[in-house]
Amino acid sequence: MAKLNELNYVTTNRFYVEMERLVTAAFSECSGLDVEIEKEVYQEGGLNNQQRIFLKQTKFGDITLKRGITDDPVFWDWIRQSVTAGNYRRRNINILVFNQAGETMQAWKLIGAVPVKWKTPSLNADSSTVALEELVLAYEGLTVFHKDSVDPKYRVDKSGGAEAGQTMMRDQKGYFPGSE
Repeated sequence: MAKLNELNYVTTNRFYVEMERLVTAAFSECSGLDVEIEKEVYQEGGLNNQQRIFLKQTKFGDITLKRGITDDPVFWDWIRQSVTAGNYRRRNINILVFNQAGETMQAWKLIGAVPVKWKTPSLNADSSTVALEELVLAYEGLTVFHKDSVDPKYRVDKSGGAEAGQTMMRDQKGYFPGSE
């Protein structure tokens, strides 16, 4: 466990994305990971120095992944199956962040992720920049794992992963595995 006074910063350039417990592509950027809980503010009569806040639905922001065009077909095949065959295979996707020593510090497991947008790079004959493609994922839930979590259920495992599975099937309650 980390000591209270020990600094162990993580930089934003040390991350990778797993699908089916494999590092499937090297992404240059990952953005949009956010969770927002809607709220309703209620003003109670006669209580002028306070307000009541009622929490409502949780919303998850879409994740945008950017990478240089490569010959790795894993993500493209996933998108193609969704677009052409209407086969919307949901998968758990891990986004792992590690420190300078290579230890996985934190992992976010996107539960029931599905591709909702794919964007090709702008092509320009006068430019010499790397062609970056974008993949946008929507997901139904999020689990956060941490290296020093008190609860072993939410601790990053030794292999660095966060239990990303393959094709997702809902249980009898309508949940995906790992979302409870």
